[in-house]
Amino acid sequence: MVQRSMVQRSMLFVPGIRPAMIAKAAASAADSVCIDLEDAVGTEDKVEARRLTIQALRELDFGRRIRMVRVNAIDTPFCYRDIVEVVEAAGDRVDRIMLPKVHCAADVGFLERLLTQIEMNKGYTQQLRLEVQIESAAGFLNAQQIAVASPRIAAIIFGPGDYAASMRMPLAAIGEPDEYDALYGSHRWHAVMHTIVAAGRAAGIACIDGPFAGYQDDAGVEHSSRVARALGFDGKQCIHPRQLAIVNRVFAPSPQELAEAERVVATGAGSGAGTLDGKMIDAVNFRMARWVVEQARDIRERESN
Repeated sequence: MVQRSMVQRSMLFVPGIRPAMIAKAAASAADSVCIDLEDAVGTEDKVEARRLTIQALRELDFGRRIRMVRVNAIDTPFCYRDIVEVVEAAGDRVDRIMLPKVHCAADVGFLERLLTQIEMNKGYTQQLRLEVQIESAAGFLNAQQIAVASPRIAAIIFGPGDYAASMRMPLAAIGEPDEYDALYGSHRWHAVMHTIVAAGRAAGIACIDGPFAGYQDDAGVEHSSRVARALGFDGKQCIHPRQLAIVNRVFAPSPQELAEAERVVATGAGSGAGTLDGKMIDAVNFRMARWVVEQARDIRERESN
């Protein structure tokens, strides 16, 4: 059995209706691959997309990448069939289910109960993990409760497009700065992004930023990734393989950061205050440095397989 890496710097979205794209994603540089049954699939293709998604999960080798399926939102007629059909047919071949447009903790409860029943019926020994998307005003206000709504939750995710629509905030392109940011005078998404990271950290789960629409704009995706990392996010969703190398690099410790962290860990300051290069370091510095070292180790293990 393949040991899957839990590193998730980059998550590559791929439409469930496009088998060739799924195959390419399974062999890409992404840390996780999310087969999308929601926004990337038209209403007329929902049923066929489920079938193709199940086929891909059962036939493709995803290596150590996290295998994920984004189902439709619970207020649609597609959600329960997405979950029942995909999990019953390929629940032993998928690691996580992503639930979009989560407004409150009860939304997660619906998915948890349904998954539990399917797993009991199928005799699955491993519980599926969940990733939940914050994409509405209600989701923003309830983020703390959502993050702890189930022990299955592995990550909380910012969905900028639907969030902007929910808030009636004008948006030229998902994830990209525009004239409205200039009018506002600063980063318009700071409040919701900071809230998501705070909720995620308090719950002990990962925090993933939403996508950047301009997949040919390398400088743009790098800037967007750096802003997210500065706010504390662990990784970012990608809509094109071209974005993966940039996102993976930004969300990994640089050689300089790793070298400095290793020096701090070597001081043994975890048990008290110390000094390094004429500056005081204490337990907080030690914990942060140890996290950087552990992150770099996990990434090395991920990329060595």
